[in-house]
Amino acid sequence: MSTIEIRKVTKQFGSFTAVKDADLKVEAGEVVCLLGPSGCGKTTTLRMIAGLERATSGDVIIAGQRMNELPPQKRDIAMVFQFYALYPALSVGQNIAMPLHSEGLSKADSDARVMKVAQIMHLTEVLDRMPNQISEGEKQRLAVARAIVRDPNCFLFDEPLSRLDVELRHSMRGQIKEVLTGLSKATVIVTHDQLEALTMASRIAIMKDGVIEQVGTPHEVFAKPTNVFVASFIGTPQMNLVEADLQGFGDGKASVMLAGQSLSIAADPAVSRLKPSKVTVGIRPRAFSTVQDKGGDTIAAQAELIEPMGAETLIHARTSSGGDIRVVVPRDKRVKVGEALHLKPDPRQTHFFGEDGKAVRA
Repeated sequence: MSTIEIRKVTKQFGSFTAVKDADLKVEAGEVVCLLGPSGCGKTTTLRMIAGLERATSGDVIIAGQRMNELPPQKRDIAMVFQFYALYPALSVGQNIAMPLHSEGLSKADSDARVMKVAQIMHLTEVLDRMPNQISEGEKQRLAVARAIVRDPNCFLFDEPLSRLDVELRHSMRGQIKEVLTGLSKATVIVTHDQLEALTMASRIAIMKDGVIEQVGTPHEVFAKPTNVFVASFIGTPQMNLVEADLQGFGDGKASVMLAGQSLSIAADPAVSRLKPSKVTVGIRPRAFSTVQDKGGDTIAAQAELIEPMGAETLIHARTSSGGDIRVVVPRDKRVKVGEALHLKPDPRQTHFFGEDGKAVRA
């Protein structure tokens, strides 16, 4: 049974807590990405699963067995590092075969496994070459091939695509996801690249300051962020987070004073439980429509900077109260610097966060 689970795992380095009470379970066939900014604890979490760091408290469980006291070589895992860790004096085929040396296989069986994995990873044409004779993309595929040849219980990847250029990353994301889906193993990938996580993961665990803030599918963490941090971290351009005064709730709408203007916005019924108070309203840049005339439920702003992005245009605007707001419009929507804008937020994509920073949702 290929599963990975951590239960209330904490890691301390002296007085510094790198990971705090982390809970996560990865089922067979799942790819879970640990995502977060540098220093959030994601690599430390991966190293505890691998046995390269020992948890201060809590349990690490692989395939139903508690692993806390077992060294890495006893955990039946395969890990792919950021820097490939290839053997420069061995050919591509010999690099793939290296993990099999301890399994007592005949040469025929070993060669058969190497060829099978080479076919999966599209390396059959370079098996006799040395690592310095192949491309960066082939080196990455070689690192993955060496990990899967032994058929371990689970896979761990530490920033697997960080050394590749943009074009190679795009192609490798699809190739690695295809391979991992076919293997039906529990897989954990550490990355700071949200596009990598959104495209490769079955679920994403978002971390901040050693704490797992939210675990969900790519759609869930994007469309239903659990708090202000997740809302601001996921999505490009970043979600607009605007402080507002909640004045009341009625007929399914929240009345707020936002950016110096009074708005009535359709909101989750849970907002009705809040007393008049300070809230944070989250609106993604693509969730605005620009309208011709100022209305009761629009935000008045002025375009200050225009950034063409190909098929879209990013507008940096300033509201009448002096706040900054980002808006994305189609390329054919012509906007000039200094132009007055009337922005209508889509209530289906508008989020309310309480004074504690948590999403207000039924």
